[in-house]
Amino acid sequence: MAGSTTDGRVLRGEETRRTVLRRAVEIASVEGLDALSIGRLATDLGLSKSGVFAGFGSKEELQLATVRAARRIFSDAVITPVADLPPGLDRARRLCEGWLAYSRARVFPGGCFFFEVTAEYDARPGPVRDALAACAREWHALVLSTLAEARATGELRADADLEGLAFCLVAVLETANSQAVLFDEATPYDRAALAALRLLRADATDPATPVLAPGDAYRTP
Repeated sequence: MAGSTTDGRVLRGEETRRTVLRRAVEIASVEGLDALSIGRLATDLGLSKSGVFAGFGSKEELQLATVRAARRIFSDAVITPVADLPPGLDRARRLCEGWLAYSRARVFPGGCFFFEVTAEYDARPGPVRDALAACAREWHALVLSTLAEARATGELRADADLEGLAFCLVAVLETANSQAVLFDEATPYDRAALAALRLLRADATDPATPVLAPGDAYRTP
């Protein structure tokens, strides 16, 4: 009986933690990580402050847990859908378009969670900035490895500057997110998709690749 009671408490605690983090990522994507507080989350969710505090222990741990939760959501939305695609330029293109679709769909209400909170913490040393920097490096490394695989298949030129290409692709995506959120319009996403395609084709061994299949959302002029 005691074991069942303990298990029930653990399950309730885990569910409370998930509920709190779902709300936390929503708030942080719009207002930043500094907007998070135990009291606000408790009020928003109709929970006790002590119950929320027990799940995190401090504001910094709440912020770090929120970053980890956002990373999982981002991965599910952007990375998982292309994970089983064969290496090549089409996979690189679809990774970029998946990122744009993630921002466009407002998986986080404020657009890209990491774009919002990184601007808040990029000049503030500490565990939160370190966690955000690790996420940014992980994303850049994924884009870079995807391009390296495309070069290994022979679809990118052997002399292609992969670091520079990865940098430009990430910059295009982030600019689209920023402008779309700021101006409340979708046009930046369409422009970014075409810009990413042009960047990939500029270094492709065959300028006709990556190929756009019938029904794809974006077209070159």
